[in-house]
Amino acid sequence: MSFTVLLGAVEQGFIYSLVALGLFLSYRTLDVADLTTDGSFTLGAACSAVLTIQGQPAAGLLLALAAGALAGLITALLQTRLGVQPILAGIVTMTGLYTVNLMVMGGRSNLNMLREQNVFTAAEAALGPMGKLLLAGMVAVVAAVLLALFLRTRLGLSIRATGDNREMVASSSIDPALTTTVGLCAANGLVALSGGLLVQYQKFSDISLGTGMVVIGLASLIIGEVVTGRGGVARGILAAVLGSLIYRVIIAAALVSDVGAQNFKLVSAVIVAAAISWPAIREKLRFHKLRREVEKNG
Repeated sequence: MSFTVLLGAVEQGFIYSLVALGLFLSYRTLDVADLTTDGSFTLGAACSAVLTIQGQPAAGLLLALAAGALAGLITALLQTRLGVQPILAGIVTMTGLYTVNLMVMGGRSNLNMLREQNVFTAAEAALGPMGKLLLAGMVAVVAAVLLALFLRTRLGLSIRATGDNREMVASSSIDPALTTTVGLCAANGLVALSGGLLVQYQKFSDISLGTGMVVIGLASLIIGEVVTGRGGVARGILAAVLGSLIYRVIIAAALVSDVGAQNFKLVSAVIVAAAISWPAIREKLRFHKLRREVEKNG
């Protein structure tokens, strides 16, 4: 793998780490299987692309963040106010967002931004060839630090408690509907910001950009947890960022190998399946190892 390919993989890893951070908040912390992720990622990409074409790339990222939070709010209201199951609520919002995303993109399925200036071209102009890496890394680190600080606030602790035991929280004068809403808004805001950054990085937006993003984000999170282990907010956030970097490097290595472009989806699916099933495989290996030791010692 060349240095250029590795550099690109790391840059994309930092960008996609925001998705893993969002899923850490919704899936791991709040214990909600939120399928809004696919739609909110594309929503952030669409908002960012439209404003970038209009010469406002920074405003596009802010709009992406706000739009993602709004998508999370809709999912949360379906869950907490209308009694819709979390998975169904996410599916409903994601389905509706497909049309919304098309409307944001002016009815077009894709937008080309090859000639447009964006935050990454500005970073390269100011910082040189490593500008993209520094910007992507800075955004990921700032998001990770802010998330860690937020989860240590009173509201953040309430969100963590809601994920651990919703019934106990409800009986402790804490509104689980509020904590769920705030958590899903923040999670989808991070996901949408990732989409907004990605389209400016690759200078292209597509209506299907977020397809499978929830699975990829979970795979990244689980890969990171294999390396760092589970336990605590700091370790979970580190796992999200590190796992995203590792996942992107693996994907880049597969692309430059002899696998072939036509087999990329299959290779990606195998990597995701291996990452998601690894905890169960590890437990089975541990059990068989313990069983052999018991049989050996009689």
